[in-house]
Amino acid sequence: MQLQLFRSLWGWPVEGPADWARCGAQCRENRFVGVEARLPADPFARRALKAALADEGLAYIAVVFTGGDVIPDQTWTPAQHLDRLAEAIAGAQIVGARFVNVLPGNDRWPLAQQVDFFGRAQALADAAGLTCSFEIHRATSLYSPWVTLDIIAQLPDLRFTADLSHWVVVCERLLDHPADDLAPFLSRVHHVQARVGYDQGPQVPHPAAPEYAAPLAWHQAQWERVWATHRAAGRATTTVTPEFGPDGYTHLLPFTRAPVADTWDLNRWMAATTHDHFAAWSALP
Repeated sequence: MQLQLFRSLWGWPVEGPADWARCGAQCRENRFVGVEARLPADPFARRALKAALADEGLAYIAVVFTGGDVIPDQTWTPAQHLDRLAEAIAGAQIVGARFVNVLPGNDRWPLAQQVDFFGRAQALADAAGLTCSFEIHRATSLYSPWVTLDIIAQLPDLRFTADLSHWVVVCERLLDHPADDLAPFLSRVHHVQARVGYDQGPQVPHPAAPEYAAPLAWHQAQWERVWATHRAAGRATTTVTPEFGPDGYTHLLPFTRAPVADTWDLNRWMAATTHDHFAAWSALP
């Protein structure tokens, strides 16, 4: 099984040919086979994205928010979320996405409504023949490990994107107690987003810092469990997107608001470390 690294374009807008040429060169220099980025809403922008990806030889993971944005529109009904997903699936197919990474639903819906929503969402993906990988994320339906496990118990065919940093901050602890059994979730992870969270935030200032060695080790141990499931299932590849980002995630110094680290450097470090981590894990008997 091979590891395929994807570059997150969160906070890195690429628009014109020069931007895409630079992005492609940086991807090739750092072992990224493609990019993970929002699916444009405009049909013309989607065609431009498809052409740019083809020019640079990059694979694509489409990112979709069923509620309109990271924080879902609180006025939208589940039906509106599903309409957005159906339209996005069609758009992602036109662009040629490997799969769709979906930030789904709303954290305020009751469990019965969550289950109904995900059942219908999975039916849309099945009908289109395109994998929808539902990302765990604060403010969405999958904000909590316990809600997610309840949904899995009723819909075991769902597949997920593991950004475990969100659950760490929601639960305010590394989920390393014997009672924190995430096995039903980890065995259904389709894709990993490699960002290291800690008990007070979704992103450590720098994952190489020794004071964050424990969160880094915990996240890496969970990724190994995902890789083991993928290898046992006979998958040829497993995908990881390092996803350190801006927008309140990168720590800023007081008063000057200067970032304590460069997000591109953080993601390059995470990519190189994950590459070496996967190689060492793969070599184990």
